[in-house]
Order: sequence, then structure tokens, then C-alpha cells
Amino acid sequence: MRLLPILICVVLAARAAYGWGERGHQTVNHAAVQTLPDDGPVFLKIHEEWIAVKGRVPDTWRTLNEPFVKILEDPNHGWFKEQFAFMKEIPRSRYEFVLALYDEYLHLKDKDPERARLTNVRWTGTLPYAAMENYERLKSGFRIYREQRAARQETKYTELDLAFYMGWLGHYTADGAMPLHASIHHDGWQGPNPKNYTRDGRIHGRFESQFVDLLPVRVEDVRPLVGKARVLRDPFQAILDHLDRAATHVEEVYQLDQVGAYQDQNNAAAKRLVLERLGSGAELLRDLVYTAWVESAKPPLPGGGANNPISPQHPKYNPATGSAPAPKP
Repeated sequence: MRLLPILICVVLAARAAYGWGERGHQTVNHAAVQTLPDDGPVFLKIHEEWIAVKGRVPDTWRTLNEPFVKILEDPNHGWFKEQFAFMKEIPRSRYEFVLALYDEYLHLKDKDPERARLTNVRWTGTLPYAAMENYERLKSGFRIYREQRAARQETKYTELDLAFYMGWLGHYTADGAMPLHASIHHDGWQGPNPKNYTRDGRIHGRFESQFVDLLPVRVEDVRPLVGKARVLRDPFQAILDHLDRAATHVEEVYQLDQVGAYQDQNNAAAKRLVLERLGSGAELLRDLVYTAWVESAKPPLPGGGANNPISPQHPKYNPATGSAPAPKP
């Protein structure tokens, strides 16, 4: 697939594609906490406001003042599917994914240099890896919480850690629900444009922030759209599926923009799309937290041996990454 001339692509992409505004991110986190089941980590409900506020924190790690963390964090907010359509299977390792992109870059750099310049981790995204890494932080933290409770130890500081992890994870599930975070068309339509969709990068903010504030969205609008809690058999696949569903709404976002929907708080189709997407982000967050809680009750796996992903004896060990990919459940 050919993109726009590279200069135009880079200028558009350089306008960082931040996620839902404050209202959207807080709404997702509120709805997720409020729908935790009775057999889940209900102690987190005490920290609901803290969890909601922390939903915006990952965007604060993307400023020019902190270039090291910006370089790390920027890719965590997108998943531009068209850029890695060549992959038959998504690796269960951030490093394997980066190397696969680099191999494709080497394949393209001479015959299609414009596309090659965008075939890299920044212009492809790493959102599912960021989400999965935080899911595992939660699972580990829940295990510590259980151990402290069993030993009748103080848990308040562990609870604060867990509340922060949930708020942080909620940022990625919310971004992953936003259709323009799952496509190269994140800041205006790229490449061939037979339907004359806008190339104005401000469509991103018109949909996810301005319209959300215009409605205004409330947690009471979103909570009924969050389904019954479930334990996820394969959290990584659930995150990928979540992003795939978001991508199916990309053209809908652009079609609504064409008719000025985001300037009309009474536009039913635009409101329905926003609420459904926020509900999807909240549902995945709640299910990831619930799954992490259930999984944390299981005993830790024994260390060492051929199952250790950083052991050269692991049958899938890759010396280029120093590790093996995570196993499928």
C-alpha cells in the first residue's frame, strides 16, 4: 500500500496522536472500577478517584522535555495495522516485534524508501505490548497483596501501587478503543482518498475530545454498555481483538466528520459511537484487572530451567533479543 509522499506523512504524524481527553480517560477508568465483580479486587473501589485521575498520566510522558521517556512511550499509544500487514502472526514479545519491523525496513529501504521510513516502531505502534506489560504488573502486585493479607501485614501502599497500575493500564485500553489509534489514518486520511475524507489532522481531537466534552459524556452513560465481567483466557489476544474492533470504525469516524457531527451534541450516531467505544475500553480494562486478580491466586511458577524466557536453553530462545517470546496460554 502506498502512503502520501513522505514529507506530508511525517508532518501529519508529527502531531502526536494523544488519546481521549481528560473526560474520556477518566470516564473509562471510573466505569471499569464501578463494574468490578464482587469476587474481584473490590478494595480498588476505595481508590476510584485516584484510578480515574491517573488515566491521563502516560500522555505526560510524551513531552520534548523528557526525550528518553518520549521515545519509549510514544509508540505505546498506537497500533497502525496497515504498517505491519506483512506479519502472519503478531509476536508475543515487544523485542521480537521491533526486530520484525526492522527486517521489513531492510527489505523495503531500497525499493520503496518512502514506505521504509515509516516501517519502524514509532510509526507502527506498540500499544498491545504496553497494555500486556501493565496487566502483568497488576498480576504481580495482586500476588503481593494476597501474601500481605495472608500474613496480616499492612496493604495500603501496595493498594496505591495497584490503583496506579490500573489507572495506567486504563490509558491503553481507552486509546485502543479509539478507532484512529488503530490506523495510519490517525491524524487525517493518508494515501488514496476516493471518498474525499478530510486530511485535516484535527479530526482526531474533534472526535475524541471536543465532541466528548460537548455532549458531555458521563460515566452513567458508559457504565450500562460495559458487559458482564469475564476471565480472559488469553489477555494478549483479547487486547489484539480489541484493537481490531476499533479499526473497523475508522471510516465511520471520518464519515461523521463529513456531516459536521462533532459540532452537534444531538447527533445520535456520533454519540452512539463515542459511548460504545468508551464502553469497550472500560470493559477490557475491567476484564484485564479481574483476570489479573484471578490469576494472582495461582502459585508462582518455579524459576530457572528451560521454561525461563531469558535462558539460552529455552527452545524458542532468540539470541538477537536475549529472550524467548511469551507462551500462548
